[in-house]
Amino acid sequence: MQERVDNRTIRVQMLISGYVQGVFYRASTQDKARTLGLSGWVCNLPDGRVEIVAQGNPHDVQALIMWAHTGPPLAQVSDVAVSWEEPCTGETGFLVR
Repeated sequence: MQERVDNRTIRVQMLISGYVQGVFYRASTQDKARTLGLSGWVCNLPDGRVEIVAQGNPHDVQALIMWAHTGPPLAQVSDVAVSWEEPCTGETGFLVR
């Protein structure tokens, strides 16, 4: 898990659209992010999308972005909007909110 920020740490926000709530998208994201050693969080949004904020090394963050395009088996992802954020310090673990 990322505990410090250096020049190899990146942070992204993803907004996942489609049939992504009620299909274990959040729990599956948490499992995948933890496997990749990322920090951050995932939550359902009132409009039916899922929001992911993830931080870690570029290779692992990119792996999560690629995974998000498919998600868990029951999900039907129609769009993944990615925006880049400044990394933050002191964040550990990956939470479902």
